[in-house]
Formats: sequence, C-alpha cells, structure tokens
Amino acid sequence: MGKQPVSNGGEAVKPEHKTHSPILELQYLYHRSGHRLALFADKESAINTHIKQLEGIRFSKTHHCWYMDLTVDNIAFVTAMLGGICRINDSGLQDYITTHCELNIPMPATVKKAKTFTTSSAATQQKAIMNAGYIHPVNVPALQAMRQYLRLKGYSPSTIKTYSNELSQFLQTIKSVPARLFTVERIKDYLDYCATTLQLTEATLHSRMNALKFYYEQVLQKEAFFWPIPRPKKPMQLPKTISKEQVIQLINAVENIKHRTVIMLAYACGLRVSEVVSLKVSDIDGHRKLLTVHRGKGKKDRVVSLGPGMLIMLREYYKAYHPKYYLFEGQHTGEHLSIRSIQLVLGRAKQKAGITQAGSMHMLRHSFATHLLDKGIDVVFIQKLLGHNDIKTTLRYLHVTNKDLLNIISPLEDIAGLINMK
Repeated sequence: MGKQPVSNGGEAVKPEHKTHSPILELQYLYHRSGHRLALFADKESAINTHIKQLEGIRFSKTHHCWYMDLTVDNIAFVTAMLGGICRINDSGLQDYITTHCELNIPMPATVKKAKTFTTSSAATQQKAIMNAGYIHPVNVPALQAMRQYLRLKGYSPSTIKTYSNELSQFLQTIKSVPARLFTVERIKDYLDYCATTLQLTEATLHSRMNALKFYYEQVLQKEAFFWPIPRPKKPMQLPKTISKEQVIQLINAVENIKHRTVIMLAYACGLRVSEVVSLKVSDIDGHRKLLTVHRGKGKKDRVVSLGPGMLIMLREYYKAYHPKYYLFEGQHTGEHLSIRSIQLVLGRAKQKAGITQAGSMHMLRHSFATHLLDKGIDVVFIQKLLGHNDIKTTLRYLHVTNKDLLNIISPLEDIAGLINMK
C-alpha cells in the first residue's frame, strides 16, 4: 500500500530521507486555501539552489518544503527543469491522486469548496496529472536553453512562464524526436494538429506560435524560420467596459478602505492590475499630484495625474494603514497585495453591485479610456496615459465610445410617425 501523503487535517507529511543522494519528492499539499505541489528535498542538498530559482516557487516554514500551485503545467515544469539533475520520486503525489479520485476519500471541508479536483471530472484530471510533465531527455535541454535565453534578454517572469509552458506542450507531444531537427513542414503539421485535434483558440495558437518562433529563430538562430507559416486570424473583440454609474456602484460595494482605494486608483489612472499592486509609497507625489508607474508593460515608465478626489482617498488610506514600502502591502512583510486577491475582491463587488458584464480588473482600465473618449479627450493623450506603444491599440476604444453614436438617429425614426404601432 502506498505511503499516505497527507494527515487527517490535510497537512503534508514530511518524507524521511535515508540517504544523502539528490532525491526530490513531490507530494500533495493543501496550504493557504489552495491545492499545492510540494517539493521536499534534504535541507543540505544542493538541489535547493536549483529549486529556489524556479518561477513561482515559495518556501513554507510551516511544512518545511518548497511549494507552488498544483497544476499540470507546474508538474511538467518541475519535472523538465529538475529531472536531469536529481531523481524525482512522485509516488506520494500519485498515491494521493489515485486514492482521492478512485476511492473517493473525502477531503477536509475547506478543500471541497475548491474548484480543482472535483469528482465530476476526477478520472480525466487524474489521467492528466499522472501523465503530465514527461519531456524526453533528448529535449530537456531545449526548454532549459530557451528559459536561459529569455532571462538573458530580460523578459518578464510572466512571459518566461508562458513561453516555457507553450514549448513544454510541444516537447511533450513530439516525445523522443529532437526538436532542433524539426522542419517547417513538420511544424505546420503540429500546428494543424493543435487547431483541428486539440481545437485550440486563435489566442492560444498565437501564443504557442510565438513561443516556437522564439525558440527556432532566437535560440537556434534559424533566421526567418517561421516566415512560411501562416497565422490564424484573430477575432475582433471589443474591450469590456462598464458605465460611470456602474463604476460608482462597484466602488460603493467595497467596504474595506484598502480594497476600495485599489479599485478607485485602477479606474482613476487607467492602471493594469499588475501596476496597481506593484506601486510603492514613493511613487505617489502628493505635491505635484502625480503618480509614476515604473517598469510597466514593456518595461516603460510613465506619469499619470492624480485628481483631488483620488488624493483625498489615498490620504485616508495612508492614515488607516501606514504602508512603508509597497503602497498596498500583502499579508507578509515585504510583499505587495496579490493580483489574485484583488481579482476576487472585484468579483465580489460586481456581484454585490449587480453588475453582470464579464470582465476582470482590466475592465476598469478599458472603462477609463472609453470614458475619456466620451468626454472628448484626444486619443493621443489617452495613448500616453495608458502607455501604449502603438496608437492602433488605443484606437480600439473608438468602437465602444458613445460620444458620436448618440448623435446618430436611425432612419426608422424618420418614418416612425407613419407606422401603425398597435
């Protein structure tokens, strides 16, 4: 019978190591209200140096282990990155998944509420996780080389993670065939498989093509390798926005002063959620009424003005919380508020305010731009406020503004008086 990976309370049981050989044990862990992939290694093992360099990895002092979110991609990522330098024992993780999915052993009550590992798709998810993460040794260097190249070029952690995940999916599919030997025709066959068999969306296909293009043209230095490969046409999607009245309802639905300030600031300055949570106290210049966004998307700095109402709210927030480094501090010292927590706050506020439109925190940025256009602000100024490189990106908002549409009268109204309405 397999080793039980969790105690009755849902906490991970630390494995015992009898040798000093580089062994990494993968276990299931329920920690901080979420399903986690736990990584156990000897305290003195050199493998810890490699583990701490993984994107998204954290250390739990409570459970004495490294951990990250439990996803198929993360299992694949850990296996690909560490499989070549240590022996990975995932029997504990497999035992838990098998026991939970097939024997239907109940989880703690808090775990049952989570969306992951629901019994309705237990068999499918078990198969996916059990088979996840295997990249043939011949192709492991490909993933390592691309990640190194991305880091050296200064790409953001989110881009590195996205490109790594997309290339991992490709490497898992081709198994033992060396990726470096693929021709343009074989890449076309693979992308056709993604579109027809996997039925990936246009956005996902573009993401995967971008990762493969980077690997072949940048890492392998195959110039214009992707030139003959056509790209799927992206659908024209209008930005998701809400009205000014709905913005008022949304803000009033948030009682916590910190969360309310975050939402107000995101709308008042048209900020991305990653920019809001990363703000430092020093980024606010109350005397000049300016906010500085450092290293926004594309590593660009920009300055946005702060209105009187927003400054009053920021001062009230500062009096209540006294932040020291980050403007919006998280639960742990030296950390900022997480993006996920703000998205959850927005979701609850939308529900309370009765706002049914789909949209995340980015909806406030879209609404900021659209409402400025409604007021007649020149699109060039809006481009600068949003930090767009290309004016075409800003021009999307012309499709959703009401400034000119309200002046257009339908031809039906010209003949409405002659129509029998009964």
